[in-house]
Amino acid sequence: MSVTFKQLRKDFPILSQSIDGNRLIYCDNAATTHKPQSVIDAVVECYTRYNSNIYRGIHTFAEKATQRYEDAREKVAHFINAHPQEIIFTSGTTDGINFVAQAWAKRHIGVGDNIVITELEHHANLLPWQRVAQETGATLRFIPVLPDGTLDVSHLDTIITESTKLVSVVHVSNAVGTHNDIGLIIKKARVVGARVLIDAAQSIAHQKIDVKKLDGDFLVFSGHKIMAPTGVGVLFIKKELHNDVEPYRVGGGMVQNAIMYDATWLNAPHKFEAGTPPIAQVIGLGAAIDYIKNNINFDDLCTYEASLCSQLIDGLSLIDRVKILGPIEELKKRGHLVSFLVEPYHSHDVAAFLNLRGIAVRAGHHCAQPFAAKLGYDASVRVSFFFYNTPEEVDFIIKAIQELVDLID
Repeated sequence: MSVTFKQLRKDFPILSQSIDGNRLIYCDNAATTHKPQSVIDAVVECYTRYNSNIYRGIHTFAEKATQRYEDAREKVAHFINAHPQEIIFTSGTTDGINFVAQAWAKRHIGVGDNIVITELEHHANLLPWQRVAQETGATLRFIPVLPDGTLDVSHLDTIITESTKLVSVVHVSNAVGTHNDIGLIIKKARVVGARVLIDAAQSIAHQKIDVKKLDGDFLVFSGHKIMAPTGVGVLFIKKELHNDVEPYRVGGGMVQNAIMYDATWLNAPHKFEAGTPPIAQVIGLGAAIDYIKNNINFDDLCTYEASLCSQLIDGLSLIDRVKILGPIEELKKRGHLVSFLVEPYHSHDVAAFLNLRGIAVRAGHHCAQPFAAKLGYDASVRVSFFFYNTPEEVDFIIKAIQELVDLID
């Protein structure tokens, strides 16, 4: 399958670029993925062939734009095995989590209750719950991490209790690549009647997501993580909860009837999508899902990305002064990113050195600052893969890191 994946590189015009005379090696896919030409074409076609607001008009452009927008909703629903009514378009993962925090949690969580998250969380799945706890008097609890970046689930029964109203957990860590045992956590939540939100931002592009099998109540992800445009995301809300969730925003397009002093809402998903939505971005998301459906087998993808992680880990392990973070053996089996430190360099300097050689990586705490502090570092270098990366690129990265280390001696 690696040959097939390599052939798909031609579908991504940006990958043919050079950086300062070096061929681009793009390994910042955990931050955002590149777009195939078919996605770019879908967005361009929207703006050049039928650009219009949706729902509001009966002219040809409006009807075509509305149909394409709703077609994309159907594609997303099928992609994660949901019902179209359960798919709400947002601006991204962060927006989706804030949506649940404001439109559901603040109505159902109060003094004496607790919210459970993990010490692995991205700020997007930490800060909204800090705010809810502060504003409602609820308590924020954490499932702790072990030194290898995996969760310590040995005391879940004392963390997830009868007072727990929500468990909000990242599926795969964006900082070190840990795959959390979502099934176990959801099982514990169900015992006490707690609702569950799954942050799938780092898993949606790398494994098959089935919301029925996962059995969470809410699930969020961003389109740009799966080759769609920025500015669009998905919030899945289980159908049985629709009447328990108030609209996050109110305005045009979501009203069934409005009078001077009151209003009633349309049924989901439309009651949750006030105003003009990101129409072209949603259509681009639909095109990205089409691309995945036509070209990507998730089992093959997982095997291929893990092989790149294994190759990088094995190569870096032979270099003095390099410390690899996270659950190494797990990453070699099913990872898509590798984070590491190069002593005595600051990680930003390592990333700048790699950039001079055309290698794009991420350096920092990866918007998971409390987690980084828990593991004792302020910033790491993160190399994150997708199917358009190659073993030759991994060799080049290893060679560049060795070159950097050699400068010390």
